[in-house]
Amino acid sequence: MKAAVLFEAKQPLSIEEVTIAKPAAHEVLIRTVAVGVCRSDLHFVDGAYPHAMPTIPGHEAAGVVEAVGEEVRCVKVGDHVVTCLSAYCGQCEYCVTGRMSLCIDAAVRRPKGAPPRLMLGDVPVAQMLNLSAYAELMLVHEHACVAIDRDMPLDRAALLGCAVTTGAGAVFNTTDVTPGETVCVVGCGGIGLAAVNAAKIAGAGRIIALDPVPEKRAMAEKLGATHSFDSAAETVADEVVALTRGGVHHAIEAVGRPQSAATAVKVLRRGGTATILGMMPLGEKVGLSAMDLLAGKRLQGGLMGSNRFPVDIPRLVDFYLRGLLDLDTIIADRLPLDRINEAFDELRRGETTRSVVTFG
Repeated sequence: MKAAVLFEAKQPLSIEEVTIAKPAAHEVLIRTVAVGVCRSDLHFVDGAYPHAMPTIPGHEAAGVVEAVGEEVRCVKVGDHVVTCLSAYCGQCEYCVTGRMSLCIDAAVRRPKGAPPRLMLGDVPVAQMLNLSAYAELMLVHEHACVAIDRDMPLDRAALLGCAVTTGAGAVFNTTDVTPGETVCVVGCGGIGLAAVNAAKIAGAGRIIALDPVPEKRAMAEKLGATHSFDSAAETVADEVVALTRGGVHHAIEAVGRPQSAATAVKVLRRGGTATILGMMPLGEKVGLSAMDLLAGKRLQGGLMGSNRFPVDIPRLVDFYLRGLLDLDTIIADRLPLDRINEAFDELRRGETTRSVVTFG
């Protein structure tokens, strides 16, 4: 199969012929139809986060089940599926206490000594985030995918695997927005726009979007933002606090920069909560001042939208099919696999929302 292989950080990906194994017990072979180009992949490509090499990035995908191994019960051949990097074992403390997105049990990977799922000649290829989706086929644990309604277009469905699950999940799960509460979203890429749209679905009152790119702010308003401001302006936090007469109930950071996290804290009202979704540079810290603590402000992370994806993703599909969740607006471009490096260059410029690699 053709796949985009990363041999070295800070170098372009190379389209190579990679061998994929047959499904073992509890494994699913998926024909990839669409993959989103996510900034999380870019962190590994640019070397901000370490990973074993060679590897195949890509983690925001949808496709069709080609084959299943023994004991697979979650999906069957022919199912349309969305994959999710937060594969869950179903047995650890995190899983049985309802925090499936925190599961890191090795049971979802092949055991040591077993043949690898991916090979490049006689060299094993490290599978990224349990998926490695920039490839014509994916071989994953059955708990890394979920079947969806076949009426759902798979290029839109791919976005549910990360951006929408993370952004919408931050609203529905991590912060549990109450109707009428105010929400500020810092950063209007794919994740931030999904958070804006979800805040509208959740019945938030004022929904404020912050981004330095005017086109992204306009898109946020189309998706449900009641107000938008230039996040690069020095007075932006003061403007949000003034507009909301004391600050917002919930601030969601969807960029992954210390400055954005600081803005998320600054715009909070007393007792408000800041949720950080973006992947910060390793070594960075985000904190609350003594006065923030005295004001009852809270700061939290929100890995993958605190998802229970076997339940959450079909619900998000339903939202789309009923016209509540707007995924069409979020997609900026569709391109073939051999243009993956162009897509990453566009992502580095920060002017686009979401590109999707499609396999025709």
